[in-house]
Amino acid sequence: MGSNEEFLVNEETVIVTGFGPFGVHKINASMETVKLLRSLDVERELGIQLVTKEIPVEYDYVKNEIPILWKLYKPKLVVHVGVSGMAQELTLETQAFNRGYGSLDNMGNLPEGGVCVEGCPDYLQSSIDMRSICQNVNNSTCNVVSCVSTDPGRYLCDFIFYSSLHVDRTRTAFVHVPVLDKPYSAFQLAQGLKLVIAGMLAQVRENDRKQNPA
Repeated sequence: MGSNEEFLVNEETVIVTGFGPFGVHKINASMETVKLLRSLDVERELGIQLVTKEIPVEYDYVKNEIPILWKLYKPKLVVHVGVSGMAQELTLETQAFNRGYGSLDNMGNLPEGGVCVEGCPDYLQSSIDMRSICQNVNNSTCNVVSCVSTDPGRYLCDFIFYSSLHVDRTRTAFVHVPVLDKPYSAFQLAQGLKLVIAGMLAQVRENDRKQNPA
């Protein structure tokens, strides 16, 4: 195998992020789920380089570091994962909002003006067909149920989703997972997330083929 730089150029890279602890979530189900993906043989089965990263619950970190991740890896797909105390299913978000961020992050900060990206639309939608992905998961033998949502919640989950949609909405997704064991274990969630990623990757690959026919 060549250098890391060659590897990044020659392989399709999929970035999957989870969040670190915040508030009552001393162990964040999102990162616990993401950490298990590699053990499910995702790289070999999907033919990708998997990059996983834990994101601090901080607006400034997201604002500064997410664009760098995009530039560094030039990913085929980016899937952000977060936990929701209200979620009971693997929840696929369809859109993110630019304004209305009024909840303090772990550093006690807010984004300036409560805005994610100044001068940009009030909301951005992913071009990935989340309903199709959801249906595939629910029709599979996986024991995790999936659903679709249109409101990521105006906190860091929404903020990171909008940040990546602003870079490229054709290859950006966000998934909310429930709190661990309410009702799913991290392993069950990881199995469901693997199916979600596979479906999203297939869509992105097909879209890229249509845009750049041989």
